[in-house]
Amino acid sequence: MIKLDISNVWGDLSLPDLLATEQEVFNAHKLLADGKGPGNDFLGWLNLPTFEETDEMRRIRRAAEKIRSDSDIFVVVGIGGSYLGPRAAIELVKGQNHNLRGKDPQVFFAGNNLSTRAWQELCALLEGKDFSINIISKSGTTTEPAIATRALRWMLERKYGAEKAKKRIYVTTDPNKGALRQMATEEGYETFVIPPNVGGRYSVLTAVGLLPMAVAGISPVDVMLGAARARKELDVRSFENPAWQYAAIRNLLYRKGKSIEMLCCYEPSFRYFAGWWQQLFGESEGKDGKGIFPATAEFTADLHSLGQMIQQGERNLFETVVRFTPPRKKTSIEVDWKNLDGLNYLEGKTLDFVEEQAFQGTLSAHVDGGVPVMVLQTDEVDADTLGELFYFFELSCGISAYMLGVNPFNQPGVEFYKKNMFKLLGKPGY
Repeated sequence: MIKLDISNVWGDLSLPDLLATEQEVFNAHKLLADGKGPGNDFLGWLNLPTFEETDEMRRIRRAAEKIRSDSDIFVVVGIGGSYLGPRAAIELVKGQNHNLRGKDPQVFFAGNNLSTRAWQELCALLEGKDFSINIISKSGTTTEPAIATRALRWMLERKYGAEKAKKRIYVTTDPNKGALRQMATEEGYETFVIPPNVGGRYSVLTAVGLLPMAVAGISPVDVMLGAARARKELDVRSFENPAWQYAAIRNLLYRKGKSIEMLCCYEPSFRYFAGWWQQLFGESEGKDGKGIFPATAEFTADLHSLGQMIQQGERNLFETVVRFTPPRKKTSIEVDWKNLDGLNYLEGKTLDFVEEQAFQGTLSAHVDGGVPVMVLQTDEVDADTLGELFYFFELSCGISAYMLGVNPFNQPGVEFYKKNMFKLLGKPGY
């Protein structure tokens, strides 16, 4: 189970500070669990985790088996939560270089930008390959994925013919309404559901995340088991609950002027999980003139770029460091008889031992430099831990946002750039 080490925040906070928020955190958690807070029509994610394989999960498994048997490449079309969740899961569990392994279908992502260069690169990768696509959108009209969808459908139809192309298009959308639902019904595409009461950034434990995971060789059942265990174990109404600790401390630090949170990890494959977390907290809390700015860093690499700023810059940030159990398979450092690099003192030491000392040294340096640090300790990098992490952060975010006094489940500010863009593009009605 996830554990949160909060021993390195006490330079800025005190234990009485934390205990004084107990009723406030209790009320926020109760508001969330009882479904009586702002945005309560988007609380379906709370009950998604299950210990049993559902009919939808069985359909996902069968679809993934077909895709894995007939496709070299699987293209996931989506933006925001429709893109970040699946990519976070695949890169964390399968690694950054998963597409080079050759065992599983390559998974690429489209519809999350408007870059001509990125689109042309994808087209080149698809040339001569069998591929299928998964269109993820509640509406089907969001500009970036809609443009990619139109082009990819045309490519499939040209390659396989209209009827065979339909068997390679999988749609994840609203069960009843929207342009994408209409398209899928008219064309006969296989469809999966985004529940109407689950918002995009909380949708990773639906088919939005589970189908791409399954195609990449990650068991949706194992992901759900981890999330279900987290759901059960985090249903504790006291500071024994790490979600309570996390939500309370980040709000207390914010009130002390710490307006930036850096989510850090020593695993390069964590980069897109950090991006998912960034959207989750950024869209949930950044409104009404409030919010902790969610930033991310990859250690140790970013210690050679952001390290100076973190160590001695403005004291307006705190860190949350995610730590995984060391891998079972070890890598040792060998002796070099010339020792020109001066590393022989590490002979026989394992790489994870060196990493642990880097973590401990960085932790001490940052705390001494006035940066409060929370350390989130979890298990091995696998599907079970993945589900646990997703649910932990979703629950913590809901509690934290209610403590902040904002609606965690809307994002009115996202529409402003779209309106300006549509006007400049000459879209009817703008």
